Amino acid sequence: MTDTRDREAGHPRSLTTRRRVLGNGAGLVGIAGVVGVGQSSAGGTGRRTESGDDETPPRVDTTRDDSAADLPLIDAHTHLIPEQTLDRDPLSADELVAWMDAHGIDHAVVQALDSPESYPVQAPSWWVLEQVEAYPDRLLPFCTVDPRTLVYEADFGAVTELLERYVDRGARGFGELKAGLPIDDPRLERLYELCADHDLPVLFHTDEKAMMDEVGLPRLEDVLASFPSVDFVAHAHAWWAHISADVSREDRGDYPTGPIEPGGRVPELLSEYDNVYGDVSAGSGWNALTRDEAYAQGFLEDHHEQLVFGTDFLAPDQEVPQFELFDRFDLPAEAWANIRYQNVEELLR
Repeated sequence: MTDTRDREAGHPRSLTTRRRVLGNGAGLVGIAGVVGVGQSSAGGTGRRTESGDDETPPRVDTTRDDSAADLPLIDAHTHLIPEQTLDRDPLSADELVAWMDAHGIDHAVVQALDSPESYPVQAPSWWVLEQVEAYPDRLLPFCTVDPRTLVYEADFGAVTELLERYVDRGARGFGELKAGLPIDDPRLERLYELCADHDLPVLFHTDEKAMMDEVGLPRLEDVLASFPSVDFVAHAHAWWAHISADVSREDRGDYPTGPIEPGGRVPELLSEYDNVYGDVSAGSGWNALTRDEAYAQGFLEDHHEQLVFGTDFLAPDQEVPQFELFDRFDLPAEAWANIRYQNVEELLR
């Protein structure tokens, strides 16, 4: 396989995208492409009041000169947090949408946190689905079910029933999956089967304590090969450390520094499997793309069809560097469109 840095000088990179026909018609671009950044299709923020009317506060002007900023933007990875924890304030739907308006985000995927390893304060799926109801034009809920739910059931019936209930209530995908199990645990594989049945993409967090894998990601590759009809969105340390070929066991929970060694498993898996995507959110995604920007430029050019913009925003005062990516890297508008909204739009149920 040709590595990002091994291409011949001047060899044009193909921008032909592998587009699937959306089962629900025009998709989100019908909203994001028509209205301005920070607005809903109704002309306001999309927040529904008790009377059913939209509140319409003054619009925040986020216009920038570069072409990337003129494209719709979907944040594939945000959260709502019900209580204070880790010296961080809770985050409400109102606060999330206000932050979106301030940063030019048209829509945000809200990830649930059901597993005990996911966060000190859980944000269960039923609560996330309830909270996003105030902003149906802006917030896109995901759901999760911990595979250890009612472990005494041999038929996995309780998990199946919960997932079907969440899908009926509007869940657009499955995540954030962050269970303290190996990524190929049989109980997780039952979940992947259920996600295939419901056409749900799976966003997972992998590090040394959750969704675990070995150096080289052999378990993840087995999952990708075993469930080709499921789209997996990879996030966190153990995934992004493998953008480089020189990965240690400790790197699976850390932020490796220094130049990237070509031949990493991330570009290899993105090239070999069309059902895996990279979520550039959080410190892990930012670190992977900025530790060696010369390499990252080529990586983005080669793999923009399988990368999604995300922030992992979960606290009101959180610093989010991902917006700087649009200034740091020089990509054609079509590539930015894939990363900013088209890829995640196609993944959503």
